[in-house]
Amino acid sequence: QVQLDESGGGLVQAGGSLRLSCLASGRTFTFYTMAWFRQAPGKEREFVAATRGSWNGYSLNYADSVKGRFTISRDNAKNTMYLQMNSLRPEDTAVYYCAADPRPMSSDAVANGDFGSWGQGTQVTVSS
Repeated sequence: QVQLDESGGGLVQAGGSLRLSCLASGRTFTFYTMAWFRQAPGKEREFVAATRGSWNGYSLNYADSVKGRFTISRDNAKNTMYLQMNSLRPEDTAVYYCAADPRPMSSDAVANGDFGSWGQGTQVTVSS
């Protein structure tokens, strides 16, 4: 498994921006399917965005709730994945987790969170 370390969370006003980072250990980062999930208090974990590995041409997926506002990206040279979050809303408040898996994953597997490695999470709080 790979070790994942998230950073970049914090408190921001509605309409503001944050950029989350996820640093992954290991030497085969390019193959990994990577994703962001979030979990708000009292709610189930939900999929936010994913970037496939080289198996799938680094294709991207987003949850409908963040399309047009969030951008997922990866820097393979730095073993790092990012989530640029713009136009933040109070309902974006949650703990954000990054996830990784070396397999080429189906869309269902990604959305269901079928990942082998998870980070510890970083808190994002959006005030109204």
